[in-house]
Amino acid sequence: MPTVNIAERVYNHTWKLDPIIRSLLDTDFYKLLMLQMIWGLHRDVQATFTLINRTTRVRIADEIDEHELRAQLDHARTVRFSKKEMIWLAGNSFYGSTQIFDPKFLEWLADFRLPEYELTKHDGQYVLSFPGPWTHTSMWEIPALAIINELRSRTALREYGRFTLDVVYARAKAKLWDKVERLRLLPDLRLSDFGTRRRHSFLWQRWCVEAVKEGLGEKFIGTSNVLLAMDNDLEAIGTNAHELPMVYAALAPSDEALKDAPYRVLRDWERYYGGNLLVVLPDAFGTASFLRDAPDWVANWTGFRPDSAPPIEAGERIMAWWRSKGRNPRDKLLVFSDGLDVSEIEETYRHFDGKVRMSFGWGTNLTNDFVGCAPTLNDGLDPISVVCKVSEANGHPAVKLSDNPVKATGEQHEIERYMRLFGTEGRVAHAVLV
Repeated sequence: MPTVNIAERVYNHTWKLDPIIRSLLDTDFYKLLMLQMIWGLHRDVQATFTLINRTTRVRIADEIDEHELRAQLDHARTVRFSKKEMIWLAGNSFYGSTQIFDPKFLEWLADFRLPEYELTKHDGQYVLSFPGPWTHTSMWEIPALAIINELRSRTALREYGRFTLDVVYARAKAKLWDKVERLRLLPDLRLSDFGTRRRHSFLWQRWCVEAVKEGLGEKFIGTSNVLLAMDNDLEAIGTNAHELPMVYAALAPSDEALKDAPYRVLRDWERYYGGNLLVVLPDAFGTASFLRDAPDWVANWTGFRPDSAPPIEAGERIMAWWRSKGRNPRDKLLVFSDGLDVSEIEETYRHFDGKVRMSFGWGTNLTNDFVGCAPTLNDGLDPISVVCKVSEANGHPAVKLSDNPVKATGEQHEIERYMRLFGTEGRVAHAVLV
């Protein structure tokens, strides 16, 4: 595939040439893995996803034109899986399995389309939500975030001419390559791209993935973006996300069932997947409470993905839990993925080297680091912390506590209820930049 001159493309791009969502495979792999389980077990559940801008100082609705936003959202609803994409999903090998997707699920997926959305404005922010069947609204999360972030980038870049754009992208490329050269020095590094949801743009993410593939070689193990995995002959990387325990908890008929929700998710997940897909995401309601109440069989899973606590602190806590269950951490896997950049990857790698198997999911700081690249101060190129989370399931409010209270989502009275049930141990607030 020839390399695209991104600066020239940005300068000359038109709606038909560069829609933001070009394929329904332009999503994170864990969305498809979760979707198969949701389709198999929870087809009757209604779930609403809602956009949340945690960087409240940035007034998204003042930066992004509403007509452009609606046009991109409407276009995404016209996109369907192509025959080529369905053949690839059916025939490709994922995590060592050649039939990870049920043919009946793929038959259903072939006719999939994104459902309708609701969009209003309030105090400089877009109120964007996606109500409907969980089997459909789940798939809005990644394209919605990609649309919001790329429209911010496009708006910020409109003030520049062709040569200025060329310089901006040249600086961003050099900045990324400096990071790649540092990462090369970590001999047993295993790193993947996790940057779809808050990327600068689709074309830029594609450039970053292709550059890191060349620069890191076998150290770069794949990408969470399914379309880029298909196009670049890479492994599609991903397991599961917070939406599963959030929905299971929201649907729980009692406090006892609510406390069991994180483990019920894992029991259901095992009905579909095994091996390296058995990676626990423990922090939806706090890692400390998850480990405290976890059944012994959870220690049989392949690994954990600590997502909202400082990586070294979280990794040490999980390793101590494995030891308490008679497991050797050297046989286990830790996947680090929370807002990482090179310095944190280096520090975490050196701390755990030889103690545990590990891999790193590199997200926003891979695919959207333009800080200092513009010739003038341009806050519109700075990444923001925007998410699209489950807000309710079957009319019941959904909650995420997180190890970092700054990342908590949900109605305040429900957050307080969850904290009474799960406790607050290990929850420490720290700034969320991306």
